[in-house]
Amino acid sequence: MENRIRCFQDISAELYNSENVMTDTSSEQVDVETMILKIYKQFEKSASIEPEFPVVRKKVHIQLLKDCLRTLPNSYEALDASRTWIVYWILHSLWLLNDMPDAETLGDVVKFLSLCQHEDGGYGGGPYQYPHLGTTYAAVNALSIIGTEDAYNSLDRSSLQKFLWTVRDVDGSFALHKGGEQDIRGAYCAISVAKMTNTYTDALFDKTAEWIVGCQTYEGGFAGCPGMEAHGGYAFCGIASLALLNKTHLCDIDGLLRWCVNRQMRLEGGFQGRTNKLVDGCYSFWQGAAFPIISAILSQEKENKELIEAVLFDQGALQEYVIICCQAIPGGGFIDKPGKHRDIYHTCYALSGLSVAQHGTCAGDPYVVGRPSNELNRIHPLYNVAPHLAYNALHYFIRHPPPVKDKN
Repeated sequence: MENRIRCFQDISAELYNSENVMTDTSSEQVDVETMILKIYKQFEKSASIEPEFPVVRKKVHIQLLKDCLRTLPNSYEALDASRTWIVYWILHSLWLLNDMPDAETLGDVVKFLSLCQHEDGGYGGGPYQYPHLGTTYAAVNALSIIGTEDAYNSLDRSSLQKFLWTVRDVDGSFALHKGGEQDIRGAYCAISVAKMTNTYTDALFDKTAEWIVGCQTYEGGFAGCPGMEAHGGYAFCGIASLALLNKTHLCDIDGLLRWCVNRQMRLEGGFQGRTNKLVDGCYSFWQGAAFPIISAILSQEKENKELIEAVLFDQGALQEYVIICCQAIPGGGFIDKPGKHRDIYHTCYALSGLSVAQHGTCAGDPYVVGRPSNELNRIHPLYNVAPHLAYNALHYFIRHPPPVKDKN
């Protein structure tokens, strides 16, 4: 076991070198590394007593998530326009932890999401709110996780497709909402939703792949829109979108891989979102999920067949960061980094990244740091729901096409 724990080794040599030029950025990096190195050293002492450390404290996370599904703390009042997101984050986290709510609760969730569906198509963040591509993506993913006929049938796909057309621009880009900004998140959410619900058409996404490729930067990552800085969330949206469109050959895969590899922090083990930024638990997914996608793309080339089983990042180091540094104990949930408060967003994406780190690619046995019970369920890296749940939703919608409405 000790050979599998990276932080048992002397990782102090990986400390950031400021080269005697201190800036706000370098000072913050040194502070975070100092704090995390202290946590790892404390963990090593604990692990000498309990050899199965580190442990994912599943029970406390499950209890927190189930409590929040029914009643959110007052601190979430500012996220009234993100309630469909919160539903997805909670359901997905519970599925990863293999402890889903009962059928009655899931039925109530379907009813709530139906109230968030707008008469013009798509979903708002809450009842009577304007539709938005982000909250529509969250609602569709949540319904696919529930996976019942009631959940599937609650979705008005005819109006959904009309909504997608209203936020599409002539250059193939997508605004997040009517009159909103066009960025790569909109393109990803639109493609993911259209694919999952069988509302995809070639005409709807004409030129979209080319617009996305225009977002790839000189660093190799993807920006929110052409000419901006590469960012982890945008990079995931870019490569996942191209994979769903079967257009990955249009981008620089080698450049993207190089950029992603350099986002894993040497001492912390987690990922940063951008060059010269701090580690953050949510990028465990946004950066980590890009690797199985890249691996699958490269493996399609004859000379890269062995990459189907390559992970391409240090999966043990990422697991250590998430489990040791990001669990909010004793109350449950996950955090951005030590010193931050827990929240449902970071809980969802830290767990998603942990699953990616454990399962690596679509091939091979799981690699689990700590006790075997730490293993989480596997996710589909393109959608961030379970592979079989994405498959079930898509095939249900293929078998049950949306009704053709009278244009009059």
